[in-house]
Amino acid sequence: MLGRRKEQHEERDGGGERTQYRMREQLVSIGDDYWIENAAGQRVFKVDGKALRIRKTLKFEDAHGHELAKIQERMLHIKDTMEIEDAHGHRAAMVKKALITPFRDRWIVKIKDGPDLEVQGNVLDHEYSFKDGHRAVATVSKKWFRVADTYGVEIDEDQDPVLVLAATVAVDMMAHPSK
Repeated sequence: MLGRRKEQHEERDGGGERTQYRMREQLVSIGDDYWIENAAGQRVFKVDGKALRIRKTLKFEDAHGHELAKIQERMLHIKDTMEIEDAHGHRAAMVKKALITPFRDRWIVKIKDGPDLEVQGNVLDHEYSFKDGHRAVATVSKKWFRVADTYGVEIDEDQDPVLVLAATVAVDMMAHPSK
């Protein structure tokens, strides 16, 4: 796992706690930096878009500038692929777009030391979920905010928030390739 950070939690119907993060809709632009905030509006993670590289590369840092993960485009693959590495350069996960998507957008997050997550829903409109089998372990939605360019990510407490947020960034980059 990349890191275990607990910020502010919210109860959900099943009784388990979830952590909510706030992200900007137009969040990923190579060469730009942006912040991910917790539910209280505090900056908790920074995504640093590295410019002047052949492949799209983003560094995922904590609020103090310590690198937690790196998100990098993988070239020469049949389908869209982004790799998430931990702070030591080891592969933590691979995010791939499914080849066949009959009705909805679908991605697979192949986690090195854990069960794979399936991403399903309307990714273009930021209304989707990460599922571990049939259980939603994280939900992405714009409905929670009135601010036009903002969406939220709610993550179950038993999930690694850095890994899920990095996978959210990777999916966003693949779904919006013009960024």
